[in-house]
Amino acid sequence: MLPSGNTYEEVYKKFRWEIPERYNIAREVCDRHDTGRLALIFDDDRGNVQRFTFGDIRKLSSKLANVLKAHGVTRGDRVAVLMAQSPEVAISHVAAYRIGAVGVPLFALFGADAIEFRLGNAGAKAVILDAVHLPKLEQVREQLPELKTVIVIGAGKHGAWFKDYETLMAEASDFSPVVDTAAEDPAFLIYTSGTTGQPKGALHVHRALIGHIPAVQQWLDGYPKGNELYWTPADWAWIAGLYDVLFPAWYLGMPVLAQRAPKFDAEKAFALIARHNVGVTFIPPTALKMMRQVEKPREKWKYNVRSLATGGEAMGAELMAWGRETFGLTLSEGYGQTECNLMTTNSPSLYKPRPGSAGRASVGRKVAIVDNDGNVLPPGVEGNIAALRPDPVMMKEYWRNPEATKKKFAGDWLLTGDVGSMDPDGYVWFKSRDDDVITSGGYRIGPGEIEESLLKHPAVGLAAAVGIPDPVRTEIVKAFIQLKPDVKPSDALKKEIQEFIKTQLAAHEYPREVEFVSEFPLTTTGKIMRRELKRMDMEKRAKKAG
Repeated sequence: MLPSGNTYEEVYKKFRWEIPERYNIAREVCDRHDTGRLALIFDDDRGNVQRFTFGDIRKLSSKLANVLKAHGVTRGDRVAVLMAQSPEVAISHVAAYRIGAVGVPLFALFGADAIEFRLGNAGAKAVILDAVHLPKLEQVREQLPELKTVIVIGAGKHGAWFKDYETLMAEASDFSPVVDTAAEDPAFLIYTSGTTGQPKGALHVHRALIGHIPAVQQWLDGYPKGNELYWTPADWAWIAGLYDVLFPAWYLGMPVLAQRAPKFDAEKAFALIARHNVGVTFIPPTALKMMRQVEKPREKWKYNVRSLATGGEAMGAELMAWGRETFGLTLSEGYGQTECNLMTTNSPSLYKPRPGSAGRASVGRKVAIVDNDGNVLPPGVEGNIAALRPDPVMMKEYWRNPEATKKKFAGDWLLTGDVGSMDPDGYVWFKSRDDDVITSGGYRIGPGEIEESLLKHPAVGLAAAVGIPDPVRTEIVKAFIQLKPDVKPSDALKKEIQEFIKTQLAAHEYPREVEFVSEFPLTTTGKIMRRELKRMDMEKRAKKAG
């Protein structure tokens, strides 16, 4: 918990981590709370609203835990969850923690390729998903020998290879005690983007929840204050949705608002905040930029947000000024990644945010700028943004990838792969991504996964994906493609390739621009030089503009 204090320095100095030997997230976010206390409001965007108490979540997650146990899921087994923001997402993860299994959140917009890799790499034994995703899973299920149980929500019937969620839940007991787990036992596995090859799975243990709490409280300026309702449009398949919002709120006994919106709508976001009297919210910068385009929102809706957090992309002075005008508060920016979340945060009541900065080290966290050998660099000098271990928020390892785990560290410093600097007051200033990860609409996208899917198209010989500047999304994906010798380039082929990637990966990963090239700039070892492609693209744009 965040200590009391009038200054950041005072709070930071007082703080000490207290990590018990035995710990389970399900107990902390659910079972220890008053059963009658409100936990979740679900607005389905069609006029229907459901409310769930902590007692409801306890019973429903116990039912699902018993269903999983009856189908052979045991401690340490991976349970994947593939659906949009909804009560069932939360229930599924709590059920997995309850029996000592490992939750694997999957983004609802993932295509068949993305789903196959993550389920296969995780060795998932069970998956819980909405019926809408059945066709994608059916494409790849024969390539997933370890996947034994498929539980479908909204299928309406038993299939030849899946089970109906509603039928199983109706028949299950609503009592399932939380198993005794160590704080260091695996709890959840979230896949993060990489630049070469496929994504890596960041394995987190139960103590990760503890690591998030003081940072979230700092980020939300002393949260909670009263019975504040917390909402985010960020999907609960990402660490930000689950561990910046849902589970920290539940740890603190606070209610969360959920909505399964097909896509982000700025006007509907304002209306939702007003309708449910949202008190605190996390909204990614791209969504804020879309909300900024709404004219005179204060005249259309009555809302009273106390704290608005953001993160994932750098926020400039203009967006900060818009936040003050629109919400009457100072937007609070944070920085982190799946491997080590909420490394830095702002806290407007403790210190003045500096536009463009990601803030200062979160309470209990040691953040520095280091060189490639892990030596701390002086203020103002650019280097690797890094966090020091041990830290409860930090991943245990990359799943089944010890080599990548080793490369992630320089001594005890976890290297984010991002380049930045720190000023004399401890504010971190992000400059660039050293690993070519693309940031688009708040998502971190690994070019390696896109390139591998591009190569599956019969016309593609070689491919490279890079991020190019975009005023709304920060970056968009551009694909450079060398076609096979017998294939002729055309606009129709560009569109065909774009549609192909949309069906294989997530919608936000498809290349919004495609350029055919006769050859690629290569390193001496034969690797495509993505930075050279970005430079060439910038030069072309400059010539066209001027």
